[in-house]
Amino acid sequence: MEKVPRSGVTLIRATVVYVLALTAALAGAVTPFRCLGEDGSQLPTKATQEVSHELLSLFQQKNMSKNSPILVRLFKEESELEVWKQDTTGHFQILKVYPICRWSGDLGPKLHEGDRQAPEGFYTITPQSMNPNSNYYLAINIGFPNSFDKANDRDGTFLMIHGDCWSSGCYAMTDEQIGEIYSLVRNSFAGGQPSFQIQAYPFRLTPANLARHRTNPNMDFWKMLKIGSDHFEATRLEPKVDVCDRRYVFDANQPNSSKPLVFDPTAKCPAFVVNPKIARRALEKQHADDLEYAQFVAENVPVAPIYSGLDGGMNKVFLARFPGRIIPLAMVLTNGSELPQLPPVPWADNDGSLPSRFFGALFKSMPASQAQVASTDSTTH
Repeated sequence: MEKVPRSGVTLIRATVVYVLALTAALAGAVTPFRCLGEDGSQLPTKATQEVSHELLSLFQQKNMSKNSPILVRLFKEESELEVWKQDTTGHFQILKVYPICRWSGDLGPKLHEGDRQAPEGFYTITPQSMNPNSNYYLAINIGFPNSFDKANDRDGTFLMIHGDCWSSGCYAMTDEQIGEIYSLVRNSFAGGQPSFQIQAYPFRLTPANLARHRTNPNMDFWKMLKIGSDHFEATRLEPKVDVCDRRYVFDANQPNSSKPLVFDPTAKCPAFVVNPKIARRALEKQHADDLEYAQFVAENVPVAPIYSGLDGGMNKVFLARFPGRIIPLAMVLTNGSELPQLPPVPWADNDGSLPSRFFGALFKSMPASQAQVASTDSTTH
C-alpha cells in the first residue's frame, strides 16, 4: 500500500471528523429534544446537578440569591465565558469566568450556514433553548439567527454553547463546565427569570483592542455592539435590545407620545429616547474610551491581521489537555488548501463607508467556488 504523506493523513482525519459531525448533525436535526423536562418526564442526572459549594459560597459573598437572574458574556479572542448574576441591589456582578475550550471560525459575525463562524451579537435564551439530551453532553441554543441576523440576510442553524470541547460554529466548553453553567441557568429560570441575555463579542471591546483591530472591515459592526456593551458596563443592568433599520438599538424608550414604540428590523427606526441616567453614564464611558483609543492610534500600535489563518481558538489552559484541536482553517475547506475568501459584510447595508464600498463589492464579485466552505454548522446538539 502506498504510504500516505503526513499532511494527507491529517487532511483525511479532518475529513472523517467532518463526515461524522455532518452525520450527527442530520440525526440531531430530525430528532426533537425535550427542554428542561417540559413534558414532565425525568431529566437525565447531568441536567439536574446542584450548584457546587464553591458557587453557593460566592452567592453569599456577593449578596446573590441562588435563583436570581443571570447574564452571559462571550469573548472569542480571550476565549472566555463570563457568567454575571443579579445581586440584592438589582445590579449584575461578575460571578465566574470560564475559559472556553473551543470556538471555531475567526473574529467576526456569523454570516451563512457552513462558514464555521461562531455568532456575535445579542441573543435571548428561553427554557426552550435548553437541551438536556444533547450529544455534546448538555447544550444551550444561542438563538441564531435573531431578528438582527435575519434582517441582514444571515443564516445558520444549531449554534450552541455545549460540552465536549469540539466546535463547528459553536462555543464549546468541557462537560464539567457546561454542567455547572446549565445548573446556573436552570436555577435562574426556576427563580422566575423568563429569559436571559447572551452577549457575544469578538474580544473585550477596550480601546486597546479596538485600536489593534482598527483596520478590520467588521469595525462598524463591533462599534455598534460596543454601544450595548457600554450600556451594560456603565450601569450593570441588562440592556433592552431592539432591532430597526437592520441595526441594534439599546434601551430605547417611548418619547412623550401616546403611540407605542414599534420596531421593525428592516424598517426605519421610530423616534425614541434613552433613559438619561443610562445615556449619561454610557456616553461618559464612550468619551473616555474614544480619547484612549485616539491615543493608541496616535502611537501607531501594531494592527492585528484580519484573518488568523486558524479555525477558531482555545483558551491556553486547555492547550496541553487537548492538543491538535486548533488547525489551519484551510484544512476544513472544500479543496483543503485555500484560506476562505469571505470578506465580512458590514452591519449596515449601503452605508457609504469605505469597508462597505470595498468589501461589499468584492464579496459580490467573487466566484461561488471561492466563497464556499465545506463544513456544516455544529450539531446534534
